[in-house]
Amino acid sequence: MAMAMAQTLNINDLTGSCFSSTRIRCVSNNKSTFEAAQTTTSSTMMGFGLKSLMGTFVVDVQRAQGRGLNVPLIAPFTIASSKLEKVENVAIRVELSNGCVGWGEAPILPSVTCEDQSLALHKAAQACDFLCRAPPMILSLALREISNILPAHDFASVRAGVEMALIDAAANSIGIPLWRLFGGASNTITTDITIPIVSPTEAAELASKYRKQGFTTLKLKVGKNLTEDIQVLKAIRVAHPNCSFILDANEGYTSTEAIQVLHDLHEMGVTPVLLEQPVHRDDWVGLRQVTRIAKDKFGISVAADESCRSLNDVHKIIKDKLADVINIKLAKVGVIGALEIIEVAQQSGLNLMIGGMVETRLAMGFAGHLAAGLGCFKFIDLDTPLLLSEDPVNGGYEVSGAVYQFVNARGHGGFLHWHTVA
Repeated sequence: MAMAMAQTLNINDLTGSCFSSTRIRCVSNNKSTFEAAQTTTSSTMMGFGLKSLMGTFVVDVQRAQGRGLNVPLIAPFTIASSKLEKVENVAIRVELSNGCVGWGEAPILPSVTCEDQSLALHKAAQACDFLCRAPPMILSLALREISNILPAHDFASVRAGVEMALIDAAANSIGIPLWRLFGGASNTITTDITIPIVSPTEAAELASKYRKQGFTTLKLKVGKNLTEDIQVLKAIRVAHPNCSFILDANEGYTSTEAIQVLHDLHEMGVTPVLLEQPVHRDDWVGLRQVTRIAKDKFGISVAADESCRSLNDVHKIIKDKLADVINIKLAKVGVIGALEIIEVAQQSGLNLMIGGMVETRLAMGFAGHLAAGLGCFKFIDLDTPLLLSEDPVNGGYEVSGAVYQFVNARGHGGFLHWHTVA
């Protein structure tokens, strides 16, 4: 075993709530990191944040692989831009030379992610091959190299999956749950739940079911048919009269249609707490118009989702006042990209939402740990594992209705039985 080199660091926060800043003594050769962590006091570990970990932990990958993660849905998931019959994602497993394993997931959602499952598997194999061949390197450098292999939005979903696995493996090595690594603000979150585009009768049945399960915020997929959307909203209002609404058009409306929906809801005495991505992702003029009228006339916030796929998009949204909220999805920008965007958004005064594509509890768990640890999200939409007919993940967070609780298990806390994955 190579000699471990100890060093003293004083690393400033990347953001006020994202990363814990503390003066620590950290072993920088990962073959000794796990042993060193066992002798570290709990108070020091509480203050050990992701930025500290990225600057000190040495990644030495023994094995890395991606496999198809196919899970059936309870029912087809229809939104304005696509229809999903089953989940066909990619699971990532990274094993370090110290024996610690990290898990990640790259979700595949047609029309939103650029990768299909075949391409995602191919790109995951490239990244995993690099990690297995590369010499030991600090985590920040490993993540930078992965960003070069899987650049920009085109491969953001796979990049997010690999980043998750590397960070999870590192957190496992030093014995910290991810929610503490991300800041430790809380170990619980409360999510909304989504009703896809269905008939008014089906929507009412789902709303009644979710009301009994304790969900107080319903996210409604709209945007395919203006008249039918209003009928669905009326049916849900009867079935769950006290719920809060988030409307998600997934680019389905014109600006005129989006404003008409808000007017009709106002006539019904219904005020959504949020209108998400009302117009096409590139319709910046329409997005700004809807945002202005929604806020000034109806007191409703508008969120950019598909329109927010990079840090450049965020700067444009801020500069031109195009939206009040941005939806952070790890599969759109990666884990590190998401943290950069969160910092900029918080500095600008934009509110934050965290969501997902259609993932299992692997990716949703990672995003949930991040949301709980940071404590900076006004809207939480991490419900997609509840829409699956099977749960392939062992361990991980505990679910009680709309509340997820993250235990003190190391890292993510959840794992797959790898031999059963496609």
